[in-house]
Amino acid sequence: MTSPAATVTAPLADAPAATAPHAPRNTLLDSLLPLLVDVAVPLASYYALKAAGLSTFAALAWSSVLPAVRTGWSVLRGRRLNGPAALIVTVNAVSLLASLIVGDPRLMLAKDSGVSSIIGLVILVTALKGQPMMTAGLRPVLVKGDAAKDAAWQRLAAGSAAFRRAEIRFSAVWGTALLAECVVRAVGAYTLPVETMVWLGTVIMVVTMVFAFAVSGRVGAVPMQGMIAEAVHPERAADSAS
Repeated sequence: MTSPAATVTAPLADAPAATAPHAPRNTLLDSLLPLLVDVAVPLASYYALKAAGLSTFAALAWSSVLPAVRTGWSVLRGRRLNGPAALIVTVNAVSLLASLIVGDPRLMLAKDSGVSSIIGLVILVTALKGQPMMTAGLRPVLVKGDAAKDAAWQRLAAGSAAFRRAEIRFSAVWGTALLAECVVRAVGAYTLPVETMVWLGTVIMVVTMVFAFAVSGRVGAVPMQGMIAEAVHPERAADSAS
């Protein structure tokens, strides 16, 4: 199937180093499309393949192909393999290959928790080192292609301790959530019936993402957005405070 780590970090595969003004995009569609591909399509594919007579393992294996292809396509489209992209592609490829070699449907389910654990751990380590991995995906969302906001981001990242703390908190929340998700799904993969974990794994993934989005936004993205707005329009911030 898939993991929240692959869905969330896919934009990092071709995230630009800096943003520039561009034409407005359907940001809601951009946000929901990876989730649709990585969650709804594999789940529907699994039940369709089972109905067609495939074994549980074969159905799980084939339903995992499309998310893996989408991640690889993100790298090809970006025409570069940066650190986060290399991590995502490598972890997905190795875990899928190991599952295919062993041929165990429970391992096929558990591989997604393995992806989450490795990427979650890397996100936490980069946050602790002061170089949060999730920044590559967060920055375009907050600056929205606005040159003034992008310049404000650079100034704050270089000189504001509060901004840096919020940036680190954002990644730390995602890293912690992915590690917790890994534990829950791994336990479920080996203690619950496979058919139960097929749909329950998706529920766990969605709950993890909703939780991480909500908490990371509150402690990280929202404060950062406020500091960027204040840096771009300091006179407006002064008026609202008075």
